[in-house]
Amino acid sequence: MGYEQTGECSRRVLLRGAAVGGVALPLLTACGSDEPAAPPATGEALAKTADVPVGGGAVLQDQKIVVTQPAEGDFKAFTAVCTHQGCVVANVSKGTINCECHGSMFDAQTGEVTGGPAQSPLEEIKVEVDGDQIVTA
Repeated sequence: MGYEQTGECSRRVLLRGAAVGGVALPLLTACGSDEPAAPPATGEALAKTADVPVGGGAVLQDQKIVVTQPAEGDFKAFTAVCTHQGCVVANVSKGTINCECHGSMFDAQTGEVTGGPAQSPLEEIKVEVDGDQIVTA
């Protein structure tokens, strides 16, 4: 006895599809952001110099920017969106910018990939110090 194709979906097929979609869609969107951050305007204050430790950094979640201080007085900024699957990086430690989603790591001085599945560097954002503020250049 064979199956006859009628072009109609059975209730079982529809329910199975809904169940898979209900599980898969939230998982697919968990790694990425639905809209990229707008590039910061020139002169926009990002952080205070005192808030960015030497050898570390600060992840600005709302702006999706990570500011680092690889050496005393040397401030760098990069997009905080991991180039692997779009997660926002979690932290900066021991000279690397770290994404906890899949383990990608980026050099805090250059934004270049140093480990993990990411293949492309983080995009640099030019910054300068104005008094005690780190601003976009």
